[in-house]
Amino acid sequence: MRTLSPRVLSWISEASYVVLALITGCFFAGSLVSLLLQAVRTAPTRSWRNNWNAVCVAATYVLVFLVSITLCIRRRVAVRKRLQRISKVYTTVNRTQAPKAIHEYISQEFSRACLVSYECQPRHIIHPGWGRPGTEYCGIRFRRALLDTIADIDAKAHLVIPSHPRLKPHARMLHHFRFILPLLPKDRDGLTSLHYYDSAIQLARTSRREPTEEEFLIGMLAANEIGKILNECRIEMLEDSSVQLTSPMA
Repeated sequence: MRTLSPRVLSWISEASYVVLALITGCFFAGSLVSLLLQAVRTAPTRSWRNNWNAVCVAATYVLVFLVSITLCIRRRVAVRKRLQRISKVYTTVNRTQAPKAIHEYISQEFSRACLVSYECQPRHIIHPGWGRPGTEYCGIRFRRALLDTIADIDAKAHLVIPSHPRLKPHARMLHHFRFILPLLPKDRDGLTSLHYYDSAIQLARTSRREPTEEEFLIGMLAANEIGKILNECRIEMLEDSSVQLTSPMA
């Protein structure tokens, strides 16, 4: 549901106040006229001359009107003066600026709120595909984090190999990064970090279930290792080019 803006709410509040004041004024004037007509009808002469009942009624209403206006004005002035005393800038309130009871009450409520917010934090809850609360992966969605590493590795690969093919939406990582495969070391099983990275990305792309934390760690470690090797190759290329530029021509 769409909420109204503060300006609209202020306009509605002021319009309601004006309408209420007009309705009250109509009833006030109506009752005054009714009482004056009643005073005239019940007078012996049935006229306004020497009709002290009408004078008393009119004087009473005038007095009530003046007292009401006076109270409203005094209230508005008092509220405005109190609002002007409030500092417009943020200031800390210490114990000397507030009574001891108020300061203790505020401290207790603040401590209670902190305790409630701490106790309401989720614990020992595992949501599939998300980092556990209290760990370094808290609030991280594994599927999205794995897929976000593709663009970063692809950009680094283009720096090392400018003719590297463009990334296709559904291309296998093992096929897309085949040109950097010779740069990656192999483990005991004859697999490189690109093989593990390809498996993690395929799982994040096509699997219905969410990746587990172990699968996420395998994919991220492989991505970090690939990025590290590409950075080292880029640094070596820059060093070789700088050496060639500074060496004297034969």
